[in-house]
Amino acid sequence: MQCTTIRQGVECPFMKVSGCSYNGGICHPIVDSCQGCGRIVEFSTGAYCSACPEPALKWKRGNCNMATHVVAAAAANKQKINPLKASKRGGK
Repeated sequence: MQCTTIRQGVECPFMKVSGCSYNGGICHPIVDSCQGCGRIVEFSTGAYCSACPEPALKWKRGNCNMATHVVAAAAANKQKINPLKASKRGGK
């Protein structure tokens, strides 16, 4: 259904016939951590996330999983080596 509150004319899963069913009845603006993301949409009332109605909750426990500007660091494949076997291999 089309949003009629803040993001007018945009499809919103929270819109019902009675109005916005999201917590508080409105979408919340982006936080500072969202700057540079490709999902930011500008409206006359401010900048909002196109993927999440409350971006602060996505950043509460670390990086947002929907952020396009954050690159996850690849963990080095660190293999545990048995020291006893390593010493036997080194002697040959």
